[in-house]
Amino acid sequence: MLELLTRLLTDVDGAWAAAIGSLDGLLVDSHATAPGDLNLLVAEHAGLLRAAQSAYNHTLGGGETRELYLRGERLSVYLHPIGSAFFLLIALDARSNLGQARLYGRVAARQLEAHL
Repeated sequence: MLELLTRLLTDVDGAWAAAIGSLDGLLVDSHATAPGDLNLLVAEHAGLLRAAQSAYNHTLGGGETRELYLRGERLSVYLHPIGSAFFLLIALDARSNLGQARLYGRVAARQLEAHL
């Protein structure tokens, strides 16, 4: 799994961390090229993803959440669910390429699903 996470940081312009998290908020595995608290990043985004899944699937009738992108002033994060219990998180900087994060993240999530 670490090899896939490492490759994401090479393939996605502006990516500085990639992690696998559980929807319970636990960090499963990660790789980063810059300092940051990935345990906290995964824990907070697990809650956001659970809320989005509940809203889209149950409240709004929009179906399963397939991806989530959040952009802040200094931090952007792309999330892709892996099965029903995990997700892939890619942390991005200001010069990031969201298209690359979506493309390579989707491929990596499919590959990681076989391991989880």
